[in-house]
Amino acid sequence: MTELDIAEVAQRAGVPASTLRFYEEKGLIASTGRRGLRRQYDSGVLERLALIALGRTAGFSLDEIARMFAPDGRPRIDRRVLSAKAEELDRRIRELGALRDSLRHAAACPAPSHLECPTFRGLIDAAASGGLAAPGRRLPERR
Repeated sequence: MTELDIAEVAQRAGVPASTLRFYEEKGLIASTGRRGLRRQYDSGVLERLALIALGRTAGFSLDEIARMFAPDGRPRIDRRVLSAKAEELDRRIRELGALRDSLRHAAACPAPSHLECPTFRGLIDAAASGGLAAPGRRLPERR
C-alpha cells in the first residue's frame, strides 16, 4: 500500500489535520511513522476514515465507532448495533417530521399572533420542558 502524509490524507478525506491527530489520540487511526515532521499513513486509512465519517453521520459516538474495529484494525460491526441505531434514526425522523409539520402549521396559522396559536404554544411548552431536545420525547400534536 502507498504511504500518504498527513496533509494528503486530510485533503483526500476532507478533514483537518487536527482531526486526524485527534483520531490518532483516540486510537481510531494510526500513523505508520514520520517523514521529517509529517506523520505518514497507509493509504488504507482513507477507508477507515470513510467508515468513521459514516458512523458519525449515523449518530455513533467516537467511542462506539472505536468498538467497531477489531484490534487488527479491521471492521467488526455488530449488526444488532446497526439495527438499534436504525430504529433510533426512525424515531428521530418521526420526531423531526412532527416538528416540521408543527412549524408549517404555525407559519400558516390564522391566529393573530404566534403566541395565540395552540400549535405554536405547544412547541414553546415542549421546548421549555426540554421535549424538543430530548430524543424519544413526543412532540405536541398539531391542533
